[in-house]
Amino acid sequence: QVRLVESGGELVQPGGSLRLSCTASGFTFRNYWMYWVRQAPGKGLEWVSAINTGSTATYYADSVNGRFAISRDNAKNTLYLQMTSLKSEDTAVYYCARECTYNSAYNLVCRYRGQGTQVTVSS
Repeated sequence: QVRLVESGGELVQPGGSLRLSCTASGFTFRNYWMYWVRQAPGKGLEWVSAINTGSTATYYADSVNGRFAISRDNAKNTLYLQMTSLKSEDTAVYYCARECTYNSAYNLVCRYRGQGTQVTVSS
């Protein structure tokens, strides 16, 4: 079965950096676009970034563009998110996900996602 396991989240000061990782198993990783999504306390799921199968195209939410970088290593079945210049509003649980889309109510839904890793940005 599809399994996605995130790691790397922790408490970091504003302006700091973190690198999240996601190890995938149970499917042919290189055949799928992959996503990072996040959920802040009391809020819905928010799309953060996406990467295509061959790493030739990457996409970012306006809120993180220029600060975050998504990448993948298909040989290692691993997805990454390099986060820099972190802000308090980046505090959330970050999920690695597959097959994400918006439903009719404009809510982000992902068919598969991991258990998440907590990122807290605070001094």
